[in-house]
Amino acid sequence: MTNPTTSQTTLNNKRVFYVEDDARNRSVVQILLQHAGAVVEFDRWGFAETAIPKIKSFRPDLILLDLMLPANVSGYEVYEAIRRISAFDGVPVVFVSASDPEIEIPKAKAHGVNGFISKPINIQTFAQHLIEVLDGAKVWQTN
Repeated sequence: MTNPTTSQTTLNNKRVFYVEDDARNRSVVQILLQHAGAVVEFDRWGFAETAIPKIKSFRPDLILLDLMLPANVSGYEVYEAIRRISAFDGVPVVFVSASDPEIEIPKAKAHGVNGFISKPINIQTFAQHLIEVLDGAKVWQTN
């Protein structure tokens, strides 16, 4: 449970990195997060050798990962690569995916992920869910 006296109400100046191959999804998320005050950066492919240095140089407060990426790259693979790097210790990771939440949420929990948000995202609640994650909560959002 978050402490109401210290919880955030916006994503003002929070740095959010999103690994997502679909341009429409990237655009929607970028608009929503920038409207909430976040600074947003993307990687389209999720290849560890290119995405991880890009994420590291961006220094995110939060990382969002799609589960199904090009060239059979899985969000779980990217997550595992992120967790092997001490610079990302304490940085929450949330999966944002169209995959079946009944299958993926238990897997995500077992991996230690901070949340799962189903696509299509709810534009009314998306930023608030991310604020909750940044405040230390776990978010398991299904449609």
